[in-house]
Amino acid sequence: MTAGRGTRREPRLRLIATFPTTTAAIAMERDCRRAGLPGKLIPVPRSISASCGMAWCAPPEDRPALERLTEERAIPAEGWYYVML
Repeated sequence: MTAGRGTRREPRLRLIATFPTTTAAIAMERDCRRAGLPGKLIPVPRSISASCGMAWCAPPEDRPALERLTEERAIPAEGWYYVML
């Protein structure tokens, strides 16, 4: 089933990375785009508490590459979560 007007897609397990600041979240977006890594900025899901209102959402299987990127680029990830979205 495709998502469209009036339809709802099935929730999937997603990897959510949170950040202490909006600047860190935007740096994640910029550096992931440059590195060709998947994902997008989203509002932090209600089930997660964070001090910044933005999070990076990506497929769970990409966690090793995303963690490596945050370490190499000194992006302060506050937490890594698995959430059904």
